[in-house]
Amino acid sequence: MRKEDCFYLGKIGRKHSFKGEVVIKLDTDEPELYKNMESVYVELGNNLVPFFIDKSSLHKGNQLRVQFEDVYSEEEADSILKSDVYLPLTLLPKLEGDKFYYHEVIGFSVFDSNFGEVGTVIHINDKAAQPLFEIDREGKTIFIPMIDDFIKKVDRKNNQIQVETPTGLIELYL
Repeated sequence: MRKEDCFYLGKIGRKHSFKGEVVIKLDTDEPELYKNMESVYVELGNNLVPFFIDKSSLHKGNQLRVQFEDVYSEEEADSILKSDVYLPLTLLPKLEGDKFYYHEVIGFSVFDSNFGEVGTVIHINDKAAQPLFEIDREGKTIFIPMIDDFIKKVDRKNNQIQVETPTGLIELYL
């Protein structure tokens, strides 16, 4: 499985028992969707390795306590600690309306109701306090906060996002 064909589910944060159980901190608003998985891909080095799940249970909010097949000791659990966990993109629930996954809007054209055509989404910067559309406009990068009030319409059929930003925001970058 290639990383490009997967989405980030979370990170193995810590051991839970001396029998190899680990706790995955899930990066989702709906952890209950992932409590009955058969397997996940764990990033080891530069490879995604399938790990099959013996049992799992939700644990304190968005954490999933997992017993993997063939991981039955603290030493075996240590070898996968701090590893990122992925699932195939095909397992993502479909989103409707103006909700979207970050990866699915890369390449979409952005139009602002005041400014006109802004450019193309090249990246979603989610490292800041507020996620940002990173938009390429003829070699210049424009950042638009991903605020519900700014996003007016997501048109998946035409790969377009309609936004309404405060006057002057886009011009700051040009």
